Amino acid sequence: MFSGIVADVGTINKSEDREGGLRLIIATEALGMDDVQLGDSIAVNGVCLTVVEKEANAFTVDVSRETLNCTAGVDQQGARVNLEKALRLSDRLGGHLVSGHVDGVGEVVSFTDLGESWRLAIQAPQALAKYIAAKGSITVNGVSLTVNRVTGMAFEVNLIPHTLAVTTLGELRAGSRVNLEIDLIARYVERMMAADRG
Repeated sequence: MFSGIVADVGTINKSEDREGGLRLIIATEALGMDDVQLGDSIAVNGVCLTVVEKEANAFTVDVSRETLNCTAGVDQQGARVNLEKALRLSDRLGGHLVSGHVDGVGEVVSFTDLGESWRLAIQAPQALAKYIAAKGSITVNGVSLTVNRVTGMAFEVNLIPHTLAVTTLGELRAGSRVNLEIDLIARYVERMMAADRG
């Protein structure tokens, strides 16, 4: 589990084709690899990946073809990516509970400078739209955000300068594809309601 609070912005230094997917070497300055063990989970742009090798300032993960088919932004050598280590039980939950399992890929509709903040509008896949509610939580490329407005399948979030400074969200443009994870609570509520109806 993760919180959606990005610890560092890393860079995919190497993307190597392997049978069934890719092997990525990701460089990091501030994530802190001292307490990371082989087999630990790190969220990369919101995608939970397993560390298979590590160095002082880098780690290696394997990404399956299935994961590549249902996510965005974790296959490009040179790309900057949001990084977060898995939560420990003693950690503060500054964002919201995030599983690192991407529910779908959205598309940026607009990114507007409002002066003191930026408004990011994203078109969600139709299957996810029903889970997104105003004042609810959503994860965009691994970043925990609060939904301000929902219109049909599109939703808006407000980004403060700090968020733009410590994540890759400031690099988004209209047409950018982003990884979305809906709030776990919404998913469980739907499951319980379906069970009651069944």
